Amino acid sequence: MTTTPAAPIGPSGPKASSGTAKYAYFFGDGQAEGNGQMKDVLGGKGAGLAEMTNAGVPVPPGFTITTEVCRWYYAHDRQLPPGFDAEQGAALTRLETSMGKRLGDADDPLLVSVRSGAKFSMPGMMDTILNLGLNDRSVLGLVKKSGNPRFAWDCYRRFLQMFGSVVLGLEKGDFEEHLEAFKKKRKAKTDQDLSAEDLQGLVKEYKALVKKRTGRDFPQEPLVQLTLSRDAVFRSWMNDRAIYYRRQNRIPDDIGTAVNVQAMVFGNMGESSATGVGFTRNPATGENHFYGEFLTNAQGEDVVAGVRTPRPIADLEKVLPEAFHQLHEITQRLEKHFRDIQDFEFTIQDRKLYLLQTRTGKRTAQAAVRIAVEMVQEGVLSKEEALLRVEPASLDHLLHPRLDPKHKLVQLAQGLAASPGAAVGMAVFDADTAAEWGHAKKKVILVRKETTPDDIHGMDAAQGILTATGGMTSHAAVVARGMGKPCVSGAGAVRVDEKTRSMKVDGKVVKEGEWISLDGSTGKVYVGAAPTIDATVSGEFGTFMGWADEHRRLKVRSNADIPRDAKKAREFGAEGIGLCRTEHMFFAEDRLPWVVQMIMNAPDAKLLRERLAAKEAELAATEQVKSRELKAEVAGLKKKLAQPEKLYRQALAKLFPKQRADFKGLFEVMDGFPVTIRTLDPPLHEFLPKREELMVDIVRLPRATAAQKKEMAKRYRLTVAGLKQGMPGLLHRVEDLHEFNPMLGHRGCRLGITYPEVTEMQARAIFEAACDVAAKGKKVVPEIMIPLVGHVAELKDQAAIVRRVAEEVMTRRKVRVEYLVGTMIEVPRAAVTSDKVAEEAQFFSFGTNDLTQLTFGYSRDDAGKFLPEYVNRKILPIDPFVSLDPEGVGELVKMSVEKGRRTRKDLKVGICGEHGGDPASVEFCHHANLNYVSCSPFRVPIARLAAAQAVVRGKAAGSDQR
Repeated sequence: MTTTPAAPIGPSGPKASSGTAKYAYFFGDGQAEGNGQMKDVLGGKGAGLAEMTNAGVPVPPGFTITTEVCRWYYAHDRQLPPGFDAEQGAALTRLETSMGKRLGDADDPLLVSVRSGAKFSMPGMMDTILNLGLNDRSVLGLVKKSGNPRFAWDCYRRFLQMFGSVVLGLEKGDFEEHLEAFKKKRKAKTDQDLSAEDLQGLVKEYKALVKKRTGRDFPQEPLVQLTLSRDAVFRSWMNDRAIYYRRQNRIPDDIGTAVNVQAMVFGNMGESSATGVGFTRNPATGENHFYGEFLTNAQGEDVVAGVRTPRPIADLEKVLPEAFHQLHEITQRLEKHFRDIQDFEFTIQDRKLYLLQTRTGKRTAQAAVRIAVEMVQEGVLSKEEALLRVEPASLDHLLHPRLDPKHKLVQLAQGLAASPGAAVGMAVFDADTAAEWGHAKKKVILVRKETTPDDIHGMDAAQGILTATGGMTSHAAVVARGMGKPCVSGAGAVRVDEKTRSMKVDGKVVKEGEWISLDGSTGKVYVGAAPTIDATVSGEFGTFMGWADEHRRLKVRSNADIPRDAKKAREFGAEGIGLCRTEHMFFAEDRLPWVVQMIMNAPDAKLLRERLAAKEAELAATEQVKSRELKAEVAGLKKKLAQPEKLYRQALAKLFPKQRADFKGLFEVMDGFPVTIRTLDPPLHEFLPKREELMVDIVRLPRATAAQKKEMAKRYRLTVAGLKQGMPGLLHRVEDLHEFNPMLGHRGCRLGITYPEVTEMQARAIFEAACDVAAKGKKVVPEIMIPLVGHVAELKDQAAIVRRVAEEVMTRRKVRVEYLVGTMIEVPRAAVTSDKVAEEAQFFSFGTNDLTQLTFGYSRDDAGKFLPEYVNRKILPIDPFVSLDPEGVGELVKMSVEKGRRTRKDLKVGICGEHGGDPASVEFCHHANLNYVSCSPFRVPIARLAAAQAVVRGKAAGSDQR
């Protein structure tokens, strides 16, 4: 994957140039110079190590190089700040004293790990080096001191491989090829089956590989190794996968990473040693039980890389019971201390336990909600704190379909339930293909032997991930949970063959492009595309969302055009419809022919009507003697008008009952909640065939086969016999309606002003539907919204039609319905003159998609060609069509609200663009004192939680608006 480089990290302020900052913080011997509150300085990992040390947890000593050094490194052409070398040297000396060993000593070497650690967790995105300090002399000292040659040479070959790939830039696969060849030659199934002599031979091959690829010998000097490794970790902050991850998770580029240098402890010294990772609760489901995995005689990379399939942490109680109970007690204490689920790493060296890391655990949305609810019930958190523990956008992962259990599925494989949810897609076997197919809107499942951090872009594009090896804490599992993607890992029966682009399971072959389905909640993989069923809101989720509703001020509505969507919106807690796009109803198969008939005849009918009116006026003012000729013209115009007028009115009459039925369905589903209906908005050409296709088919028609003519007739809704005359007529109308900039053309209220009969038909359908429902005793709250108003006179024209029709219908039906007439504020002029607009409008709804388009001068349809680069290069902080621009568009919103309410104090104000489901935009709307936001049905819970969080944060900051 190629990624546009992010903007370089700039200097962080006076400290970066003064030389007075502290750059290295020691931890060990029961005390640390830092603490858990110093994540900005020490990163999450460093702050956790310091806090654990101060709490008396057994942590191998070490020191943390601050994020300040990383920022300096990038701001000063990859140089280090003055005085840093001396401070690092002093920290290293203190570490050597604590351990009673010297780095790389020939007799009793101190070995260290060098790890990244940013403020925000970025699992697997940056680099790590283990066993640093080994060389041709110190490895012999380690053999002598440990009395375990195999262990010593295993550490050296691991160090060579990690240093070679991370620091020197060699391909990891080159080392793997040598390892696999050695195993094949020795008939070894796993790495553990290789002897000390085998590993010594492998070290020799690795060193030769380094010399061949780099032209230099592998560096033997430990301090050189440390310097190069430290700088490699700094460089990894700006690698492609780290940049991509930060963009996906909105993590700033300018905070940098810390580097943790820590004394090594060894889980690969034999069967009395082990290494593992774990969580204090299940990060996939949130269940409150000890969760994790381990391997004996291994190092930490073996667990997360999926090299071997690890064992569940419960088995550790049988293998090393004393260490297990100590680990359980310590991690439970850590969870109580940090008041959140902890993600920890541990090593057991010859039965002695060490904690290498603790940090707030990444979890699925399902787990986050359950943990938040249960921690309130346990008295650990308040409801307000719990509401802030769940990322609003993550709720999206809970609200999508799961595999239908009633459907008979053919199981292909069984793996580990690494990340919950259902995924259905075509199997692909590399990340680049997954990204390419995903970009083309194809649904894919990324299938790998095991994933690596370089697969991040493919994982992001996939519906789900399947790996043959790896456990519940493997890279695939951790990253998938963070993304909210379903994942099945460790499906041991799956044999992935990247060369043939296929996988094989017990004789069954699945080729690339064939459909599979996986259930990340059970670990099952199925053949074919399984049907899915919708999610429901219940259990802990219902409890949690109830708390959100208790705290929020903003109402949350949904954008919905049909009763089915409205029903789903209500299930997700919508308090009305904030936008019903009536044009979406026009695209239905049974309506489009009538819409086309309306469009084909409306312009002619209008033109002839205007000419007829002019001639009749002229006739009325003309002397009797001259009137004969004019009478003939009037008669001729009436005759010409009759057919298009008849067809125009017929089309409206056919559409009317269908619109009425649509609105009736929405009112019934909403049952007393407001329903905001936007009158026809898009330009008319959108309902007609594309000009280029028509022109091509007209040329093809004389030579077309019977089958081709039949297809054309179906496409253009004509008879085969009528193609010759109908297609040119259709082309004439398409060309007549063609606009150079349709988004600024004949659309919105301009259509209603030009063709008032359309507004009248829609208004009549709305109020007849409202009266029908109200007559049954149900409350109905229609809100009619006129789109694209730029001048109050436009709104006045359309509002007069709506109010006239409303009165006619209610008088005739003898039913009274309370209703509002308002407008979308999407033209900057309307925002600026909103005090005038509010004289006619009883409500405003900000159409922020168009308002953003017109404020920036960006075409929504074309901005995708440059906006990604704008965001990548930090010209804009985020795509303004994704998250509301507070400085420009937001200022127009605030101005419009203030001016509108000066004119009309009870003015109702909402937002109905997709920004209504963006958490940052919802928080803006809260502070701008809007009444509601509206978004797509599946984003309603996101908006509800974001609105509650805005209140909670406002209280904390002393600015609550409730």
